[in-house]
Amino acid sequence: TVLGAEAYEIFDNVLSQLIQEALFNISVPHLQDHVKIVEDQMWLQSQLDDVGLIAFIRNGAILPRISGVDDGPMPMQEQPTPFQSPATLEKSFVLPRTGENVTGMGVPKGITLICGGGFHGKSTLLQAIQWGVYGAKVPGDGREFCVTNPTAMKVRAEDGRSVQAVDISSFINNLPFDKDTTCFSTSDASGSTSQASNIVEAIELGTKSLLLDEDTCAGNCIFRDEKMKLLIANDKEPISPFINYVGSLKRDLSISTVMVVGAIGELFSVADLVLVMDSYRCEDATLRAKDIVRGSTSQPIPSQSFGNIKNRIVVRDKFDPNGKVKTPRRGLIVYGDTEIDLSSVEQVVSFCQTTAISAYLQKLAAGAGANSKQPLLDVLDALDGLVDSQGLDALAVSQFHGGFTRPRKMEVG
Repeated sequence: TVLGAEAYEIFDNVLSQLIQEALFNISVPHLQDHVKIVEDQMWLQSQLDDVGLIAFIRNGAILPRISGVDDGPMPMQEQPTPFQSPATLEKSFVLPRTGENVTGMGVPKGITLICGGGFHGKSTLLQAIQWGVYGAKVPGDGREFCVTNPTAMKVRAEDGRSVQAVDISSFINNLPFDKDTTCFSTSDASGSTSQASNIVEAIELGTKSLLLDEDTCAGNCIFRDEKMKLLIANDKEPISPFINYVGSLKRDLSISTVMVVGAIGELFSVADLVLVMDSYRCEDATLRAKDIVRGSTSQPIPSQSFGNIKNRIVVRDKFDPNGKVKTPRRGLIVYGDTEIDLSSVEQVVSFCQTTAISAYLQKLAAGAGANSKQPLLDVLDALDGLVDSQGLDALAVSQFHGGFTRPRKMEVG
């Protein structure tokens, strides 16, 4: 049934008004200012690696959001605390397009902890960092010039996720019944195996910064205390916690870590920088944390070398959906008779990105970018090259789509 009256209303009134506002009611100076701000933010992101930073948070930024379901900035009438960098971490840049000076906190490469009491802004700061991978924010977002290394990956525990052919043996080994973890697969991963898989997959796909929040981590995959070691001997515990490898990841693979911590003070001993959030005010507490470590009787944290990363191999026919492909919402792809849950992939920020991810998968099924037994990273790089040269329309399965937003290969893989 055609809803004629509704269709007439859309074409005669709604569409014409949108065209008028989009094409004719434009302030040219306002548009030029918008473009300059966006270009300056992308330039700032491009400078991070050269000056030894993984992130930059602008002084005066409004980091708190309206709510968990509304990503707009907290209204000024609610008196959000503007971000202010600790003096020890303050950096300034002269922006090339506007010529203005922007000052804020530079988060250096290495191991950074974000500490503080509950509801004092720890996770809010981490969220600004994890979403800074996309570079530019629209004017009015509140987080303009809050930028992050574009490869930074938020990892977490993800109970129940599917894992296919991932080498998690650095974290988990010597399982009962001799279950192999060098090529680990399961349709229902536990908290620890899912987090180990997420970390290894991120490293495989080229991340240079791991972002973690204690609240969403599997505790036994992060740290194991002395009392538990006395009760359960090391040779009876198959899990090697993340704290044992964080130094090796920095030293051997140049991978930085930023982690929100509220309970595991033992991490102070491996940290290069310790931030404390107090009522949304950021302090550099590194010296205090190191004093605490020197006065502690805890045993030194063992530093283990992280094993080699094995590349997963693409098997093209396994990507055939065998049915319709739909994207009902941002966190879900219906791929034939399989539901792919992306709700825990926190850096997917739009429905259109999810739609594009489903198109990437269908391109893999069609053989685009993939030869027989080719590593996943090479395949994703080839697809990224296709998008670079032909635009997002190259992902459309049969015709012009218009509803894609480009995802990173970290989220596709």
